[in-house]
Amino acid sequence: MHHQSTDLPTSGVLLGKGQAPGKVILFGEHAVVYGRPALAVPVTQVRAEAFVEPAAPGEGLLLVAQDLREEIRFEGAPLHHPLVLAARLTLAKIGLTEPPPWRVVVRSSIPIASGLGSGAAVSTAIARALADAAGQPLSLSALSAIVYEVEVLHHGTPSGIDNSVICYEQPVYFVRGQPPRTFSIGRPFMLAIAYTGIPSPTRDAVADVRRAWERETARFDALFDRIAAIVQQAQSAITGGIPGSLGLLMDENHALLREIGVSAPALDVLADAARRAGAGGAKLSGAGRGGNLIALVTAETQEAVAAALRAAGAVDVIATSVGEPQR
Repeated sequence: MHHQSTDLPTSGVLLGKGQAPGKVILFGEHAVVYGRPALAVPVTQVRAEAFVEPAAPGEGLLLVAQDLREEIRFEGAPLHHPLVLAARLTLAKIGLTEPPPWRVVVRSSIPIASGLGSGAAVSTAIARALADAAGQPLSLSALSAIVYEVEVLHHGTPSGIDNSVICYEQPVYFVRGQPPRTFSIGRPFMLAIAYTGIPSPTRDAVADVRRAWERETARFDALFDRIAAIVQQAQSAITGGIPGSLGLLMDENHALLREIGVSAPALDVLADAARRAGAGGAKLSGAGRGGNLIALVTAETQEAVAAALRAAGAVDVIATSVGEPQR
């Protein structure tokens, strides 16, 4: 999706701006809920962006979600609205006790409810734009804490992955209850991210896995341990600059997620199509049941794989390079 640059507020007066990338989980989803590690990376090809401009007299603080065609007056707005909460937490953090007379306009090219972190990215962009307008830039840890609070509203008990990867804009090795660790990428690699067109209901999938784990704890703990071993091997491959070996690990992780019960026919069809078209490997990413499939591609294979994914039913395919220096 294309949209105009953040530098063009409708009033022509820019007071502040902020942006944030999407994210994708590479390895370890679901097992991460049970104390195993997960790896996630930013997806810089899609972004949320926000800008702050002066409000019209008497408007107070106004939050404008362009994509949703929604305008929310901050005064008297429901506290449980994610945009309102992001703004409220940010204003408190930067010490603005009175809401300033600003219009905060936010838009995003990140598909909603697709596992790409659209909620966390929008919160991050809003917080950055408000802090920028106030001349009070937030530390990354303060920003991440604000976005985590908004994620609690979206997801109940979020893992903390989305806010960490999106705020730090770095690959993250994540274990629940521990501070996220960013890590380096020895050599950039490319992913095709295919959206099934089926929204991925995180809460439902997580709840179903919990019920299954309660019924067959030993079996599920063994599956989670196998996923944890894959995560460790994958991190070594990425930092060691041998991303080609990730393909097989992706295939293994997908097979384990199928066993856990969170794949779906649409995801399995896409995975097969990607592999047949030359992808190094493929797996679902995120909660499953729908959402996204990721496939390991190269500059040579990405077009053929993207075409095969579309032919197999993907409604959208994004190619992203992981570890390319930011422009």
